[in-house]
Amino acid sequence: MSQVTIYHNPRCSKSRQTLELLKEQGVEPSIKEYLKDVPSADELKQVLAALDMAPRDLLRKKEAEYKELGLDDANVSDEQVIEAMTQAPKLIERPIVIKDGQARIGRPPESVLEIL
Repeated sequence: MSQVTIYHNPRCSKSRQTLELLKEQGVEPSIKEYLKDVPSADELKQVLAALDMAPRDLLRKKEAEYKELGLDDANVSDEQVIEAMTQAPKLIERPIVIKDGQARIGRPPESVLEIL
């Protein structure tokens, strides 16, 4: 079976629900606690490609760092957004499940079933 990876925050209820859903499906994913094991800019670019999303679309806009870092400014480049996510990983929407070059955000958790 192909490897499944979840970008997980154990303090997030949606992340915990998504992990539980994966296990109910018989999937034992590789768990990446992205707040402790922060993804690099290159890794984030790969995740964004798998999600088919722009960097700005992966931002958690309600986090304090979003405003503090000026990310609400439309002139902030994609590279700057990615760099901000590497510096403040709380800004990354979660959970993200990746399998075979495809990814889904687990909001709602059932959305990840599309790639299993």
